[in-house]
Amino acid sequence: MKKRNFIKNIGLAAFASLIDLNVEYKYLIGSKRNELPKYWVWMRPQMGLSDEEWKSIFRELSAAGIEAVLPQIYSSNETLFEIEGYTVKEKWLERIIPIAHSEKIQIHAWMWTMPCNDPNIINQHPEWYVVNRKGESASSAPAYVPYYKFLCPRRPEVRTFVQNRVKVLASIPNLDGIHLDYVRMPDVILAEGLQPKYNIIQNYEFPEYDYCYCSYCRDSYKTKSGIDPIEIEDPENDKEWYQFRYDAVNEMVNQFLVPEARKNNKKITAAVFPNWESVRQQWHHWDLDGFLPMLYHQFYNKDYNWIAEEVKKSKARLKNNKPVFTGMFLPHFENNEMEKAFALAKESGADGFALFDYSSLKKEDFKTMMRITNKF
Repeated sequence: MKKRNFIKNIGLAAFASLIDLNVEYKYLIGSKRNELPKYWVWMRPQMGLSDEEWKSIFRELSAAGIEAVLPQIYSSNETLFEIEGYTVKEKWLERIIPIAHSEKIQIHAWMWTMPCNDPNIINQHPEWYVVNRKGESASSAPAYVPYYKFLCPRRPEVRTFVQNRVKVLASIPNLDGIHLDYVRMPDVILAEGLQPKYNIIQNYEFPEYDYCYCSYCRDSYKTKSGIDPIEIEDPENDKEWYQFRYDAVNEMVNQFLVPEARKNNKKITAAVFPNWESVRQQWHHWDLDGFLPMLYHQFYNKDYNWIAEEVKKSKARLKNNKPVFTGMFLPHFENNEMEKAFALAKESGADGFALFDYSSLKKEDFKTMMRITNKF
């Protein structure tokens, strides 16, 4: 056989094997492509692993009943997928998709939405960032921690900027879905269990944590209501001003991000807060395919029984049949608490769980996951 024909035949054989793999994946996972997976794990990037090492990781997760992995491919600066205009550290997302699929694991790309720590954006577009009631911009004086440089969700330029990221992700072949995180404003009031970490007591809405009072938001609200929000005497109890901030995020999600995902038949989900008012995140108004509320009970000074209570509240607020996957923070559980917590959450209507995060999984957690996924 001539060398050229041999190479051609090898190429056709490889292509055929990829087709077979894709058919097998669609049959085993994709037979329910219109449904979301039940069991998820968030995964922060681990660089430097070989394809075989990734295959082993996905195989172990799959054996424990995990059906979807949420790999973090953008955390406000560098990306781990190909996109113009960003610093691309590595095309990791594109590499792991077929490996995960070969082990019957879906991949839903986890991206930060509103924080932006890209020096080019900070330097060229400081006006894109949220401003607090004291007049301080998150671009130069972020709340709590240095990375809390949030963009303003009402600005048209910001909406287009974030929309393009979703558009590019949605164009990646065989990517199963897009997962939004930090789809909100900075916390005006932190969860009770986190306040001591920052040596603060937030018993009302302090101006340094109250967003957004940028010129665009102020002008837009004044046009709508005739009132400059900076002059509102009691902003914490002003329902119209509150709703205006909610709507900034609602409109961006429903009008700019969801349509881009759906154009390419990608599922779109989000990590959301139980204390949604405190982050201007009215997520029960979003047209997503599913919700992963982060029910990290110890951050709220609660025990694991609280998780089921919040699942019930989530279902009641949604008023539809959109699935809710219980987000659980692994370091908060001891012994068999995670299994007990999910059993209670399931009774309250949970459609599955999402665990934060892969790096926190211990050997016994794989056994727990297997018991849960086999049982429910």
